[in-house]
Amino acid sequence: MHNFKNLKIWQKALDLTDLALYYIEGLPMNERFNLIDQINRSSCSIPSNIAEGSGKRTTAHFSEFLTTALTSSYELETHLLICERRKYGDAKKLKDCLGLNTELQKMIFAFRENLK
Repeated sequence: MHNFKNLKIWQKALDLTDLALYYIEGLPMNERFNLIDQINRSSCSIPSNIAEGSGKRTTAHFSEFLTTALTSSYELETHLLICERRKYGDAKKLKDCLGLNTELQKMIFAFRENLK
């Protein structure tokens, strides 16, 4: 069992959630029930799954939750790339989100591989 609050991947995932929520403040209101909601949910899912998995009894179970966190990060990336194609929001905030997401994906993948 891991104390999720001490995990760098969880801390970085919270940073990404904050950054994503900051970014969506500048999106068009007509995306309120689509991209804004999807970005909010997928970004919150990443640290939530890391935290939930950290309490599992086996490494295999924790690994599954890390996989879910990773897939949520891919979902988030897709939503952000749609925003980029549509030229929504602040371009710098979007770039920062995409960059942090990529960094986090690598961290989660490496952490999961080291659990095995």
